[in-house]
Amino acid sequence: MTVRVLLFASYAEALGAPSVAVTLPDGATAGDVLAAVRGMAPGRALPPALVAVNQEYARADQRVSEGDEVALIPPVAGG
Repeated sequence: MTVRVLLFASYAEALGAPSVAVTLPDGATAGDVLAAVRGMAPGRALPPALVAVNQEYARADQRVSEGDEVALIPPVAGG
């Protein structure tokens, strides 16, 4: 299955794009999506991220489905 992943802050910077398509096996979870995206930026120390599936925060063990939109939201700092 393929899910669209929206990237923010350090994740978008590391992958050089605001979003990516990720192909995963059926039964994959939000945590699997996060791990797959982190694997797309080898050698980069990406921070932990909140995960949202279809615009709702999700736990790492929440299953994702074909066509879902997953957002990875790292911590934000500002001043």
